[in-house]
Amino acid sequence: MEPTPGQWSPVPKMGEKIVDNEKQLISVELWFPDSSKNCKGFNPIVYPDLKLKYKIQTEPINEGASILVTVKMDEPLPSQWDGKIGFNLELFPGYFFGKYYLADGKPGAFPRDPILKDSSVDSPLVKCTEFVLEPGTANRIAIKSLTKDIELYDGRITHNNGWFILRTIIDSSNPEEAVKWVITPHIDPSDSENMYKPVIKVSQVGYHPAQKKQVIIETAKDHELNGKLQLQRIEKESVIIIEDNINPEYWGRFLRYNYYTWDFTNIRNEGLYRFVYFDKDKNISSNIFLIDNEIFSEYIWQPTVEYFLPIQMCHMRVNENYRVWHGRCHMDDAVMAPVNHNHFDGYVQSESTLTRFESGSRVPGLNKGGWHDAGDFDLRIESQSETVYKLSLAYELFRPQIDVTTIDQKSQTVEIHIPDGKNDILQQIEHGLLSIVGAYESMGRLYRGIICRDLRQYVLLGDPVNMTDNIPGEDDRWVFTENNYRHELGTAQALAAAYRVMKNFNPVLADKCLKISAELFERDTSGITTEKLNTAAELYLSTQNENYKKILFENREKLVENIFAHTLVIGRITYKFGDDFKIEVENAVKKLYNNVTKLQRETPFGVPYKPYIWGAGWGIQAFGVSQLFLHLYFPDAFESDYLLNSLNFILGVHPGKNNASFVSGIGVNSLTTAYGFNRADWSYIPGGIGSGTALIRPDLPELKIWPYLWQQTEYVLGGGTVDYILLSLGADKILNNK
Repeated sequence: MEPTPGQWSPVPKMGEKIVDNEKQLISVELWFPDSSKNCKGFNPIVYPDLKLKYKIQTEPINEGASILVTVKMDEPLPSQWDGKIGFNLELFPGYFFGKYYLADGKPGAFPRDPILKDSSVDSPLVKCTEFVLEPGTANRIAIKSLTKDIELYDGRITHNNGWFILRTIIDSSNPEEAVKWVITPHIDPSDSENMYKPVIKVSQVGYHPAQKKQVIIETAKDHELNGKLQLQRIEKESVIIIEDNINPEYWGRFLRYNYYTWDFTNIRNEGLYRFVYFDKDKNISSNIFLIDNEIFSEYIWQPTVEYFLPIQMCHMRVNENYRVWHGRCHMDDAVMAPVNHNHFDGYVQSESTLTRFESGSRVPGLNKGGWHDAGDFDLRIESQSETVYKLSLAYELFRPQIDVTTIDQKSQTVEIHIPDGKNDILQQIEHGLLSIVGAYESMGRLYRGIICRDLRQYVLLGDPVNMTDNIPGEDDRWVFTENNYRHELGTAQALAAAYRVMKNFNPVLADKCLKISAELFERDTSGITTEKLNTAAELYLSTQNENYKKILFENREKLVENIFAHTLVIGRITYKFGDDFKIEVENAVKKLYNNVTKLQRETPFGVPYKPYIWGAGWGIQAFGVSQLFLHLYFPDAFESDYLLNSLNFILGVHPGKNNASFVSGIGVNSLTTAYGFNRADWSYIPGGIGSGTALIRPDLPELKIWPYLWQQTEYVLGGGTVDYILLSLGADKILNNK
């Protein structure tokens, strides 16, 4: 409905895709509006008063050399919509920057930066009957319209995250052939230059001498690995061949590729290494990697604590030497959200505020603490509490010593690279608690979230200090409330754990945490749920209160039957309930280990990989952390190999030709163009963790270099951040017997 639609523009509802093999037709029915999104649901969209139904059909023509695309309308457009609706094909900009096209034979180039051609943002850059992408190359694609003209738009004129768009206006006078395109790609099966090259996969960081190590080679499905593989050691002035004529074992087919593996666990000498595959006349090298005893000790998790968490801190000014990452933001937080309101980012306020505060009234105590959620700047209770919880577990289990940052809560200022004599992890836990506890004391309950009120604020790129004026008024953010036992008990669980690490650091705040945790636990009426038992476990560990122990003991069968849901607590309470319970749990852990190994053997990477929308990195991290806790407390029943695979996956051993580490700044190659609040600068935040390689259905793994693909490179709080810290600290402890 627009030449350059954005994130909240009306999108069609897609029906069933029909494949007719006999006629070689593929068709799908679509329609406007989508009733599930029209002014309701998560991310509601406002549709115009128009009902539209149509079909898109493709079929091979010219003996299979071309594809005919036809748009068939059920009925003509209403007259007021004539000339306003078109068929769009979006082109990924990062691939076409600086490359040429031909528009009816006239050359042009795709600009790296958007340029407004004239005074109208709706004017196309060119119009033509035939548009040819990358003429004169093996990647040439010709698109010819048999109906109205093809128009080229630069979607970045109106949306920073826009793409290049080819558009043809619907011919309403001929509904059966409203749009007809012929797409002709250049195909040359003999062109070896454009065939998929083997990809050698090793960690972008490296390995500990004692850990299981495996190189993985990914090839096209019709490519047999018959070349020569070498393992080389890199010395000062020479390269030493450690293993020659390696014959990797065929693992099998996964996604659209063949995979081969070779185990090099026996290589234990510290140093720099690389693999080289000699394929005919061409050499394909892996990244250089390190084998070192301190591989998980130094400059691995530290940037996440030194950079990412401080830079994400809300209600603070964050300085790094001459640089100001962002100003002292959102000091005018916050105003109670309107009742019966469905916010465009998924927040819903019910018919009541659930507090003594009416809609539009100021809620005190909310202008301190908390971390921004990726590039959106909102504070979600679940991400705040999970960050607090897992940082507390990391400190309690591993006692990491790090003091490289000054965090001054009185002046609300952060100074990166300037120690202040206090442990940075404890200070980060304190910062998250200030937001959670401050809101609870003010409202008598948790917030659902704190977020800006309109879209112009929401799409802000750059310094969040510019979102509001820091003075109470019309631009202040809204605070939402909810009844949600999972969020409430999850927060209670976090507060109970935080009490133990805070009691010597900030005893007043620690006591408040324990009090609120107990209140949330007693207030809950959801029954004996997974969340209830996990919270009871943390409260028992913090208080030794027999009531919590009784709840756990009386429900020990539930703990054992659903043990994977309780992995973060089960090991720490097992030895407090006697030998019989210990035996039950250990047997359950052994059974779970067998199931986990079967699941992880489904891929050559030793991890489950089934992404839906986002890349799978965060889920794989969480999966690894669950295994970490089981290994730490049941080492004889649960080995460490598979949890280390999770870390390898994050650090570059994952599907696709882009082997980047998902942790910005960590490894030889990493996500240095990522979806943080500074994404418009094509930049990154050190130590931020993206979700990583997404899966384009049905089988194409994709990790593009592009700052606006939140599905692949968005940073998040909670487990997406702290699970990586836990895995790194855990690997260091296990492999160095600390």
